[in-house]
Amino acid sequence: MNRREFIALAVAAPFAMRSGAAFALPGPLAAVTCDTEARVAVVDVAAGRVVRSISVLPDPRSIERVGYGDALVCHTNVGALTIVDGRALRVRHVLHDFVQPRYTAAHPDRRHAFVTDSGTEEVVAVDVSTGKSLGRLHLGGWARHLTLDPAGRTLWVGLGNVAAHVAVVDVSDPTRPAFVRTVTPPFLAHDVGFLPDGEHVWVTSGDEGQMAVYQASGEAHLILPADVAPQHVTFGAGVAYVTSGAGGTLRVQSLRDGRVLRTTPIPVGSYNVQQGTGGRVLTPSLDRGTLCVMDARGGLLHEVHVASSSHDACFVA
Repeated sequence: MNRREFIALAVAAPFAMRSGAAFALPGPLAAVTCDTEARVAVVDVAAGRVVRSISVLPDPRSIERVGYGDALVCHTNVGALTIVDGRALRVRHVLHDFVQPRYTAAHPDRRHAFVTDSGTEEVVAVDVSTGKSLGRLHLGGWARHLTLDPAGRTLWVGLGNVAAHVAVVDVSDPTRPAFVRTVTPPFLAHDVGFLPDGEHVWVTSGDEGQMAVYQASGEAHLILPADVAPQHVTFGAGVAYVTSGAGGTLRVQSLRDGRVLRTTPIPVGSYNVQQGTGGRVLTPSLDRGTLCVMDARGGLLHEVHVASSSHDACFVA
C-alpha cells in the first residue's frame, strides 16, 4: 500500500464506523456485551483493541455465535433477544416474546438455536434466520446454562444458578423440544458443556470447589477438584478451559483425565468463557470490564478494557 492509499483509508475509516457503512475490519473479531451501557463492543482479537460499538437494547448479558457467524444477545431484564449480523455488524432482528432470557446454544444446522428463559422456566427454539421463536418446553426450574451435543439432538440444561438438577431434552426436532429426564450431580450445578466427542458432559459447581464429567447417558464418569465456584467451561483440542471468576483463574485441563496442565491468572469477575477462531479463548470480566484473549495453551495474549462491565463474549464472522 502506498502513502496516498494509506491516508485515504485513514480518512475514510472514522466515517465508515460512524455511519455503519460497509468497511473491511481486521479479524478475527469478538463481540462483547457491555451490560450497563446498552451496547456490544467489537474487538479485534489479533490486535487486542476495540474497533467498533453496536447500539442495542438495555441490559445485554449473554452472547453466543449462531448461524454463519452472527451473534445472539440475551437482554435478561428487558425480556428480549437481539440477533446481530456478524458481517455487517448491525442489528438484524429483535425478538420481544421472552421474560428473562439467559443463555443460548447454537444448532449445527446454523439455522436454529435454543435459549433458556428463566422467567418462564422454559427452553425455547429460535429460527435465527427469520428472527422468530418456535417450540417451547417448560422445565419446572430456573433454566439457565445449557449445552447441545455436536449432532444437535440432545440438550443439557442447568435448572438454576446453583441447581440441584440438570434437565436432559430431546431436540432431534428443533421445533419441538421434549423432556427426557433429569440428572442430579453430587453438588449444586452451574455450567454445563458437551465435550467435542458428544459422549460426555462437563458439569461445574455453583457452590463448591469440584466438577463432574458425565456420560451423555447420565452416569458420572469423573469427579474433579476445582477452583472457587462458580466455574465455567469451554473446550479446545484435547483440553477444557475452566474459569473461576471469583478466584481469578483460568485452568487448562486434559479431557482424558481432567489433569490441570496450566493455570493462568485473569481479572476477578472473569466468569463466562468461549473458545473459537484460531484456538483463541475469550473471557470477559463483570467486575473489571475487560476482555482477556488467551492462546490455545492458556497463555494471556491481550487484556483489553471494553466497558465498565462485560458479561459475555463470542467470535463473529
